[in-house]
Amino acid sequence: MDKILISACLTGDPVRYDGGAKTSANPHLARWQAEGRLIPFCPEVAGGLHTPRLPAEIEVGTNAKQVLAGEARILDSAGGDVTRAFLDGARATLALAQQHGCRQAVLTDGSPSCGTSYIYAGRFDGNHKAGTGVTAAVLQRHGIRVWSEVQIDELAALLDRK
Repeated sequence: MDKILISACLTGDPVRYDGGAKTSANPHLARWQAEGRLIPFCPEVAGGLHTPRLPAEIEVGTNAKQVLAGEARILDSAGGDVTRAFLDGARATLALAQQHGCRQAVLTDGSPSCGTSYIYAGRFDGNHKAGTGVTAAVLQRHGIRVWSEVQIDELAALLDRK
């Protein structure tokens, strides 16, 4: 049975920057949890950041690929450089996924770690831009397919066909 890496905030863990969760009520998650398939994680906590913490975004005009190449940073809303924690969390997440043989990951869109199709634009004004977070990018580079929380039904359909 395939294990699925999942953002811990989606399973109800209060690990988001604001100390909250983003609990998903999707019935597939409940089934996968009961089957012991879900591997919850939070790359930001794994990277050493506390909960709650200041919101963080990838610098304006840059992307996760540039962060991974050392050409851009992730800054918190006070201007603090939290890049190292995000990179450490991405590496720890990849190690966990590989340890459990995960080929799929369900991540929280918008996050500078877990964004799969969009992230915040870097101005702390609520605007989005197309792109992925650093953890999503690392997982993809290593052959792990990432899905957002709104794509859970698509993932379920794929897994049910196997």
